[in-house]
Amino acid sequence: MLTIGQLAAYAGVTVRAVRHYHQIGLLPEPERDASGYRRYGATAVVSLIKIRTLADASVPLSQISRMLEADASAFAEAIRTIDRHLRDEIQRLETSRRHIAQLTAGDSLTLPPEVAAYLDRLRGIGASQRMVEAERDGWILVAARWPDRVVEWMPGKIAHLDDPQVVRLYRVLSEIFDGDEEDDPRLAEAADIMACLAEQAYAAGDEVLRGEEVDDDLPHDLIDALAVESDPRVRRLRELMRERGWSGWNRMERLPKPPPD
Repeated sequence: MLTIGQLAAYAGVTVRAVRHYHQIGLLPEPERDASGYRRYGATAVVSLIKIRTLADASVPLSQISRMLEADASAFAEAIRTIDRHLRDEIQRLETSRRHIAQLTAGDSLTLPPEVAAYLDRLRGIGASQRMVEAERDGWILVAARWPDRVVEWMPGKIAHLDDPQVVRLYRVLSEIFDGDEEDDPRLAEAADIMACLAEQAYAAGDEVLRGEEVDDDLPHDLIDALAVESDPRVRRLRELMRERGWSGWNRMERLPKPPPD
């Protein structure tokens, strides 16, 4: 006859585990003997070893009791069912591992590699990390809406980075948004460059998003809102753009000219 400590040691579990099995009705708890101690026999040892073996195999405790009472056929079927569930769980965990591994991929976490390459080019032309992160978040919105099209737009976007005006714009915006001046005088220079680029794109009929996508306002509205949320000075920059005849942020639109006096 064994004490609870001896029983636990023999079966390779803790005393706390034995008490838990008692509490949930998985292992019968013996009555106290004349000396006030609970004593366990060989049957309890065998039962506890079976419980530990099934628990180590990740069998839910709620199913162990039923399996201990099952005949050979029912036991085998229960094991097959558990195995299928474990296979599904393994697959789910492998998928989670791949997603976790992507966390080290930086920009590639939520964007295709072509967009990540574009963001690297932005860093290469001198855009600040804050500016790159703002661009990244905008492209996350675009890629979520048009996952099959976003890759097609990247060659044109990367080509624009060869334009000295575009390079200057990103550098000026980086300096502005990395600073803390509420009405930075360089906002006027940024507005001048943006208006010039908008005029050029308008004259060439060049738009990043073409066709039916242009009529989908929600992504453009979200990107505009994201820009303002990222830095309130974008509001002032948009005001300066309106003074130069353009509205919007992500999708510039020419304002009608005021009638002559």
